[in-house]
Formats: sequence, C-alpha cells, structure tokens
Amino acid sequence: MNILSKRRVALGAVFFFVGLCFASWAARIPDIQAKFDLSEGQLGTLLLFLPLGSVIGLPLAGWAVHQYGSRKVVMIGSFAYAMTLPLIGLATTTWLLTPVLIVYGMLGNVMNISLNTQALDLEDKMGKSILASFHGLWSLAGFSGAGLGALMIFLDFSPALHYAIVMAISIIIILSAQGYIVKEKKVAEGGGGLVMKKPDALLLRISLIAFLGMMAEGCMFDWSGVYFKKVVQSDPSLIALGYVAFMGAMAAGRFITDKIAARFTKVAVIQVSGVLIFIGLSIAVLFPTVVLATVAFLLVGLGVASIIPLSYSIVGRSKLYSPSVALALVSTISFFGFLLGPPLIGFIAELFNLKVSFALIAVAGLGITVLSSVRKAVFLIPVKASPNRVK
Repeated sequence: MNILSKRRVALGAVFFFVGLCFASWAARIPDIQAKFDLSEGQLGTLLLFLPLGSVIGLPLAGWAVHQYGSRKVVMIGSFAYAMTLPLIGLATTTWLLTPVLIVYGMLGNVMNISLNTQALDLEDKMGKSILASFHGLWSLAGFSGAGLGALMIFLDFSPALHYAIVMAISIIIILSAQGYIVKEKKVAEGGGGLVMKKPDALLLRISLIAFLGMMAEGCMFDWSGVYFKKVVQSDPSLIALGYVAFMGAMAAGRFITDKIAARFTKVAVIQVSGVLIFIGLSIAVLFPTVVLATVAFLLVGLGVASIIPLSYSIVGRSKLYSPSVALALVSTISFFGFLLGPPLIGFIAELFNLKVSFALIAVAGLGITVLSSVRKAVFLIPVKASPNRVK
C-alpha cells in the first residue's frame, strides 16, 4: 500500500470516528429527555442549540483552516470533539447541557470543513474522485453508532459511560491516523478571513443545489417514519422500514458515487440524482403502499447520496476562494436547507397534508436537475491531472 492509499485509509477512519460520535449522541437522546424530564417541546428547544453551534462554527472553521491549515485544525478539533461527547452525558442540568451542545455543534462543523479540505487535497494528489467514499464512511458510522447505542442501552450503561467508551475508541483512531493527516498544499487564492461575503456564480449555483439536497435529506431524516405511520399506514413493526431503506441506499450510494462520477462526470451524476429524488418522492406520494414507498425511499437515498460530496468536490476548486472558505460558504447555505426543510414540511402538512409536503420536496429534487443542467462555463472546473472532469 503506497503512502496515498495509507493516507486515504487514515482519513477515512477519522471521518468514521466523527460519524460514530454524532450517531452515539443521537442514540441516547431519549435517555437525556428522560433524565431531565423534558416534554417534547422542551426537548425540541434544547436540540436547537446544537444546530445553532453548527451555524456559528461554519465561518469560524473556514477562517481557522485558511489561517492555520487543515492538519492543525483536524488534530485539535478531533480531540476536542471526542472529549466533548462525555460532557453531554455528565451534564447535571439543562443549563450546563446547553453550552455543551453549542460547543459540540461548533466542533462538528470545524471537523466537517477541515476534514473535507484534507479530502480535497488528497483527491487532487490521487488524481481521481474519492470524496464521496469518505462521506459513505460517515454514513456507515451512523449505522454503527446506532447499533452500539442499542447495545449500550441493552447493557443498561448510562449515557456518560457510553460516551466515554466512544471517546476511548475515538482517541485510538485519532492517534493511529495522526501520522497520515498532513499539511495540505498552500493555496494562492485569496478569500480568507471570516466567511461573510457573497458567493460568486459557481458557489451560489452549487450552494442552491446543496441547499435543495439537504432539504430532501432533512425531510427523510425527520419525516420518513411519520410518513410510513400516517400516510402509508404500515404495521407498527414496519414504520422504520422507509428510514432504513433511505439510510442504507444513501450509504451505499456514496461508496459508488466516485466511480460513477469518474465515468460520467460529476455534473451528470448530480443531474441524475435530482431526477431520482423527484421520481422517488413522486412514487411515495402517488402510491403510498409499504412496498412501493420503501422502493421510493430507497431511490431518494440514492439521489441524496451524491449531492453534498460532489458539491464539495466542485467548489473546493474555486478560483476565487481557498478550499476551506469555499466549503464553509456552501456548507453555511446548504445547512439552512437541512434546518428549514423539516419545519417547512410540518407547516405545509398542517395547512394541507403530508403528501403535499413530500410533493414539494419532489419538486426540489427536480430543481437540482434544472440548476445543474444550465450550461455555464463556471461548471467546467477539472480535477488537476485527472480525466475526472466536471462538465
């Protein structure tokens, strides 16, 4: 195994650890709700502080990576992220938990920007598309974290002990990988500083595509179970089937995205992804049976899989911004799609019904295809020394 392959394995392990930490936190949310005797409304309010921290962390991450390099930010951020997780379980009051969640959200996006900057640098050196496979490992870690969480609950381990075990696993991964997390090439472009500026034409277009993709992703994360319960009216034991189909397809799709993009170009894959989201959600709306809705959610998972990694890969080669700043700009805009999508679905469902809400997200999928199909020179950004063109 050559040095670039070893670096790819090490970086993939760090992506996995970040996903494992996030999934482990999510797996114990019901226990945290019970610990503090929170109503659904109170829990919802508490959970808002994590995305608040994420929004704060995005511009700071772009600035830090641009100023100090992604390696330094990855190493400091990794230990901080792993060691903050047990603090969530150790918090004795919601007043103590709230700032911890804000910091955890901030660190999550510090890792997001710095790791993707590392991945883009490695992608350039390897001369082929590999970013989606790293996001696939993050998704795979989601399954692993959920499974580990179920085991911890079965063994009656407290969230604090559970999180401490995950922290120990994470530190082993970080220490094993640190030798292969290297300083990325120095970029000559400007565009440093805190990310508070208007995106150029390329970044704006990709940001809108990522925004719609994250809106669809948020829809599936938060509403797939409700859809199976209220619209599909499935047996209670099958309510999670749509979510599992979506998550499984999204994880699998990310592992094959790079090869498909190398063969057909990244923009072509994004175009097809939007069509898959549209077809999948249209099937779910028009034919809400268990079998067809499961197939539909699987198609949506395949569609969503490539949007973010390929969007990051394209904007990471912006001529006007450093990779970290370009990533932070796109992440900031797309993240609002993840935040606004689920509440928007609830609002429209309240006015009409859940089918109408899902039909709206289907149209958003079609919007991805339209936005990526407009022929503009700004999309023609090749990967250095690679046949994997973006066109």
